[in-house]
Formats: sequence, structure tokens, C-alpha cells
Amino acid sequence: MRSDHSSALAPALMPTSLNPALRTALLVGLGIGILTLSAKVQVPFWPVPMTMTTFAVILIAAAYGSRLGVATIVAYIAAGFAGLPVFAGPIAGPAYLVGTTAGFIWGYIPAALVVGFAADRGWDRSIPKLGLAMFVGDALIFILGFVWLAWLAEFSSGANGIGAAGAWENGVEPFILGDLLKIAIAALMVPAGWSMLQRGRGH
Repeated sequence: MRSDHSSALAPALMPTSLNPALRTALLVGLGIGILTLSAKVQVPFWPVPMTMTTFAVILIAAAYGSRLGVATIVAYIAAGFAGLPVFAGPIAGPAYLVGTTAGFIWGYIPAALVVGFAADRGWDRSIPKLGLAMFVGDALIFILGFVWLAWLAEFSSGANGIGAAGAWENGVEPFILGDLLKIAIAALMVPAGWSMLQRGRGH
């Protein structure tokens, strides 16, 4: 078991001469930047836009490991809570985290924990194992997003939720095939990164 997040792929790619605290800060900042850009790459759907954020979440978790991956996701959400425009919408702030996409956003944390936990145990070297972990993590995002959208999301009309059928038709079903493709690509990228790193080091 590889319990130290420094043995994850992304920290392993950083120069060893860097101070560990600086390396962690750079990786967290890079992760927030990637998540922000992925949220802005979107196809407009209502009430949940199609973005690349789930792809970024599972990829970062696999490359960073559980502790650094979760810390990066929490820092990203905290930036949005503080009002920085890091989410898919043009504005952020506390209200965004009770809106239609809030369940999906909060789902990033357990997803990162599951995928990062798998990476800590060496699953990031295996495409099938990492793909399975990413599938479970992605499913957690959709489960929380579905529950929130169905019954808890606050709309400007004052209504809470759009019901189970509406949440499935608008918040889950249109995204299934796209997310399966994202999982497949991400599950290929991290083991490939390890292979390239090992070849570069002559292993």
C-alpha cells in the first residue's frame, strides 16, 4: 500500500528539489486551475450544464492520491464559496452551493476520496482497477447530484427540487455516455503517465 501522497503520480513528476510545502501548494493551485477551466468548458443544458469537471475530479484524484486530491477539491469548493468564479456559472458564492448543481459539486469530495484511496493502494498503475474506482467515484457524484436536484435544490421560483423523474431526465440520463467516455480516457491517462515516468527514469 502506498499511503504517502508523495508517491502519487503528480507529486512524483514535480522536481525533488522543491520544498514539500511549496510542492503541495503548487499542485493544489494547479488542480484548482484545471477544475476551473474544466467547469468553463460546457454544453448548456438545463438545469445542469454538461462540463468536463467530473473528468477533472477523477483525474486529479487518481494523480494526486486521496489526501492531496481531497484537499484540492475542498480548496476548489472553498474558492467558489468565497465568490471566485470557479464554477460553471458566471458567478459563485454561498448561494451557488445550494442551487441546482450543488449536489454534484459536493459529490466531488467523496468521489476524490474513493479514487484517491484506490490510487494510494496502487490501482493507479492498472487500467481496469483504476477504471472501476473512477466508475464508483463518478457514480457517487451522480447519486448526490440526483438526490439534491430531485428534492433539495433551491430554485428562484421558491420550489425545492424537480422530482425524481425530472432529476433523472435532466441531471443524469443525458450525461451517462459522456461520463463513461471520460472515465475510459482518465483511466488510460494515469497508468500511461506512470509508464512514461518509469521509462524516463530507466526502470
